[in-house]
Amino acid sequence: MKINNALPLLIGLLMMGCQKKEVATPPNVILIITDDQGYGDLGIHNNPNIMTPTLDAFARKSIRFNNFHVSPVCAPTRSSLMTGRYSLRTGVRDTYNGGAIMAASEFTLAEMLKKANYTTGIFGKWHLGDNYPSRPSDQGFDESVIHLAGGIGQVGDFTNYFKMGTSYFDPVLWHNNQQKAYKGYCSNIFTEKAIDFIEKNKEQPFFCYLSFNAPHTPLQVPDKYYQMYKDIDPSQGIDAQLMPEAELTEKDKEDARKVYAMVSNIDDNLHRLFEKVEALGIEDNTIIIFMTDNGPQQVRYVSGMRGRKSSVYRGGIRVPFFMRYPAKFKDNQDMDQMAAHIDLLPTLSKLCAAPMPQDRKIDGRSFLPALQNETLPERSFFSYWTRKFPELYNNVALQKGEYKLVGKTDFDASLQEFELYNLREDPYEKINIVGQEREKASSLKSEMDELISELSSSPNLVNPPLIQVGTPNENPVYLNRNDAGGQRGVWNQEEIYSFWKVDLQKGVYDLKFKFLKPLDGGGDLFLEMGQNIKRKQHLEDEKDELIWRNVALPAGAFDFTPFYRKGRKSIFPLWVEIQKVE
Repeated sequence: MKINNALPLLIGLLMMGCQKKEVATPPNVILIITDDQGYGDLGIHNNPNIMTPTLDAFARKSIRFNNFHVSPVCAPTRSSLMTGRYSLRTGVRDTYNGGAIMAASEFTLAEMLKKANYTTGIFGKWHLGDNYPSRPSDQGFDESVIHLAGGIGQVGDFTNYFKMGTSYFDPVLWHNNQQKAYKGYCSNIFTEKAIDFIEKNKEQPFFCYLSFNAPHTPLQVPDKYYQMYKDIDPSQGIDAQLMPEAELTEKDKEDARKVYAMVSNIDDNLHRLFEKVEALGIEDNTIIIFMTDNGPQQVRYVSGMRGRKSSVYRGGIRVPFFMRYPAKFKDNQDMDQMAAHIDLLPTLSKLCAAPMPQDRKIDGRSFLPALQNETLPERSFFSYWTRKFPELYNNVALQKGEYKLVGKTDFDASLQEFELYNLREDPYEKINIVGQEREKASSLKSEMDELISELSSSPNLVNPPLIQVGTPNENPVYLNRNDAGGQRGVWNQEEIYSFWKVDLQKGVYDLKFKFLKPLDGGGDLFLEMGQNIKRKQHLEDEKDELIWRNVALPAGAFDFTPFYRKGRKSIFPLWVEIQKVE
């Protein structure tokens, strides 16, 4: 009798020993994302011309998500990653043009984890607003070391813009909203700061967001890494059917060499980071995720997929995603069910026991059931990319199950002018079956229309986020070109109509207007804010900065519109500094 009672207990103990232990303390989270690194830019994805030993080894001992999707471009992917929502709901509709500012009302992954007593840090690219109340420090991050705008040295990153060809080296970054000069190469700096943050917070749950700006343009890399690739042919050893249809030009090949060099630098940096996590003894209870934000910008190997960055074809939106959490999941698994950037917040909510917000639509879902061998219910996934707002029906897609409807046509196009693909039978999106599957295409188009209408009327698009000027939270305020709206494609042009959307506090201000080039004297500088217009004549030649002091400005929400006019020319500033003095 005693033996019979003991046997079930013994069997139970043996079965428990075969399973992963339940985690007693909340896991740390390290989220690593690279910029414009495509699915094919890894050795493990059958690219014989790139050296990524660290990431290849990491992938082999991780859960490999083989069907993971993001947005076609940077800022929309990052807003969805942070919120679990389609980017249009968050106010993010572009990578610049005033459309890369996330509404302050959004509840981010960092804010969610902070509510669960995590310490949070971001190192690298934010690209969701450079002013209060949309900076990392306003959206849940305790520590931040970031660059401005969408890339170091871009026109919006005014602290590095004039360095041009060397902007990735010795950059001026923003540490907790203060300018600070750093020595070294940008990816090395961001990794070092992330490692410092991890070491400092190893005794408590932390969230480390290591968001590399590489291998985004400009393609600058330490010579040591370029030398590794200077003599390679990036198309060598790859089945021609898996390469882009057009043969790579010499410029394409040189761009690929530089990108591969930048990725190898990241790979070495991640070796240092992974070694530190192991040395600190926190590896088992740390979730480490590696992913990229969209497909490659330049023409090169993308594992045979069609399209690249900005495209809704798979080459633009299907990316690597590897996740490792030794305390909970076994190593070396493949996950083939569809998952996306909008799913990360709901999934980490479950893994970290951090409640999601209940007062808004979350478009994503937890993919944990799929990791427990459950089949996730079929759902739709929407993709689009155009400047300004979604255009009917230009570069839009809706994927549902194995079918994907793509619009690359006119606003009044017939159904026959759309493209329909069966991704299970045609993963490279080469065979348009819209003529054979009209009923399926019609159903997907109806759903696409409803979703475009819903997302385009999102409150944060109808009433876009405003930059707060004159508050104690940020003084001075720098208005940069990345966040300037107006004409499409506002970048580094001089003669262009543009403005910043601001919520201005009444007060007295000093204003500095910085221009790209020295101005011809004798013109007038205008500042328009609704019905309030100020004009001042400037006589001196060869000045690229004009300063107004002790200017009384009214309270209100305005299109803040400065321009220098001489004759028929109106010149828009590169940036404006606004400092409240009383």
